[in-house]
Amino acid sequence: MRLVFMGTPEFSVPALNALHEAGHDIVAVYTQPPRPAGRGKKDRPSPVQVCAEALGLTVRHPKTLRDSAAQGAFADLNADAAIVVAYGLILPAPVLAAPRFGCINIHASLLPRWRGAAPIHRAIMSGDTETGISIMSMDLGLDTGPVLMTARTPIGPAETTGDLHDRLAAIGADLIVDTLEKLETLTPVPQPDDGVTYAVKIDKSEAKIDWSRDADAVDRQIRALSPFPGAWCEINGERIKLLRSISAPGSAAPGTHLGDFTIACGSGAVRILDAQRSGKRPMTAEEVLRGMTLPRILS
Repeated sequence: MRLVFMGTPEFSVPALNALHEAGHDIVAVYTQPPRPAGRGKKDRPSPVQVCAEALGLTVRHPKTLRDSAAQGAFADLNADAAIVVAYGLILPAPVLAAPRFGCINIHASLLPRWRGAAPIHRAIMSGDTETGISIMSMDLGLDTGPVLMTARTPIGPAETTGDLHDRLAAIGADLIVDTLEKLETLTPVPQPDDGVTYAVKIDKSEAKIDWSRDADAVDRQIRALSPFPGAWCEINGERIKLLRSISAPGSAAPGTHLGDFTIACGSGAVRILDAQRSGKRPMTAEEVLRGMTLPRILS
């Protein structure tokens, strides 16, 4: 097929590679423009731009698709379909309608559950035991279009957002190739009205740990916010990101260190497996404890 690819972060890269390897003609790649990053704040291209250029593909990064010039340039590509994966710009009606088969989105949830910006984080934070990928024909709503294909996967009891992100990216890459092979025979299925939830963007205010909550909630918070933005607590006045955990037996006042980086919660306890001190690399709990002594009560 003659395709336009639209994506920006690392999550989008496996799909771009898979479509290229499958032999599709990717006539243009749309991605967010380079942004200042790193200590030097130099402009850094998106992961999708880096991948596209390595594949020898044409890259475009308009700041908006709302003006007629950008819409005309998109339509002139005469694409069979546009594949959209975490692109970051709203697609207006003329863009959605331009390709022969419309714009097709790879979404990291089992729609209509977790429409919106942070479906992986919210699935883990809410204690979902299953999630997946939905391939959706896009309309003007927020992830409201009919679904073409889905793939399901369990959420492991110790999985972080980082773990699940990588697995779903790979599942989405395989599923979009399969979808395009069958596209002309698929019947889009409208999303049901029941079961709709919204995965609102993660706010950094959600990251501070409240040890008075029950252990399961704290464990899910830690895993859902790992690796970014990172759930945190203060230890000896230093902000420590907690990156991986499991629920553990134990009972004491909330925030009490029970030993071996196991912290009492409102009910039960959480054992920290990986953490990151300020300005340092992520470390195992054992490495952290070699470099600092935890107080009896954490804040």
